Amino acid sequence: MKKISKNTHSAAYQEFLSEIVNLVQNYRIIAVQAVLTISNRLYWNIGELILKKQQKYGWGKSIVEQLSTDLNQYFGEGLSWSPRNLWFMRQLVEEYSNMKQPVSELENVKQLVSEVPWGHNILILQKVKDVKARFFYLQTTIKNRYSRSVLLHQIEVNAYSNYLLHPSQHNFAAVLPENMLEYTQESIKSVYSLDFLDINKPITEKKLENTMVEKVKRLMMELGYGFCFIGNQYKITLGEKEYFIDLLFYHRILKCLVAVELKVTEFEPEFVGKLDFYLQLVDEQLKQPDDRPSIGILLVPHKNGLEVEYALRTVSKPIGVAKYSLHRQLPSDLYGKLPSAKDFQRILKSKKRGVLK
Repeated sequence: MKKISKNTHSAAYQEFLSEIVNLVQNYRIIAVQAVLTISNRLYWNIGELILKKQQKYGWGKSIVEQLSTDLNQYFGEGLSWSPRNLWFMRQLVEEYSNMKQPVSELENVKQLVSEVPWGHNILILQKVKDVKARFFYLQTTIKNRYSRSVLLHQIEVNAYSNYLLHPSQHNFAAVLPENMLEYTQESIKSVYSLDFLDINKPITEKKLENTMVEKVKRLMMELGYGFCFIGNQYKITLGEKEYFIDLLFYHRILKCLVAVELKVTEFEPEFVGKLDFYLQLVDEQLKQPDDRPSIGILLVPHKNGLEVEYALRTVSKPIGVAKYSLHRQLPSDLYGKLPSAKDFQRILKSKKRGVLK
């Protein structure tokens, strides 16, 4: 029998141990998700019962207070049985059940609700009133595994409206393997809101990049779940020449590198060519054997859809071209109805003097 060297045995064992650890961690995730699903289904059924009994017996708000007290006596005190949480259970069922939809659609809603953490469900219920928008945030939360803070940020920057108004432009279908396509399309947005950078005037690409890096936590929230920051002005070389990628990330879910290029001027076709060139170098020099093809994101303040479409036809690497906004515009119907900057200055000065004119 052939002897196995100590070093080989050690390496094999470490690989074996790593496989077992990964297996345990994966099943832990499955167990947590199962508990979450069962809990949410319980909450839905409780909310449904509260609603039915109130309608049947004409019970008012006091029944929920009484129910909270009694459930805490039976099962011990906890957030789940607070009056506020019981009302959320009732509200959830009432609002989703009143959408005048087929039974099959309601079952689909119940399934989505069961897969989203309870705190996320409450957040969507409180912050989003449009039914289709609620479906959108439920679905994207599940697909992208949003944390509560990331979900709140997506809602605050009107991700659903941007999704409707600005369809994504990319060449993913032409150059990515099918098993990567759907999740990549979900992960790369068409519009990124960078208003958290507090920039309200034109700036240089270097200034924009530095500001983004300084506030990298908020940047990661805007990009979405799975992005891990590697560096900015990341150097790659070809022969004696050096090139610098504005921002480089690794995406834990897609298992690939993501190169981001920032532009402060309107889209030009050559921007895509340059990013395609960078991705070729990244795949040759940085990509690991088990990594998937690297992806590029080109962020521009303005773009012509037709021009982008033609530019993407000629490149071989997966690239998405997205718009970003540095600040939110005041809706036109509000002009003249809110105080101007000068008005606010006058008010502040007047308050200091204790007089408002």
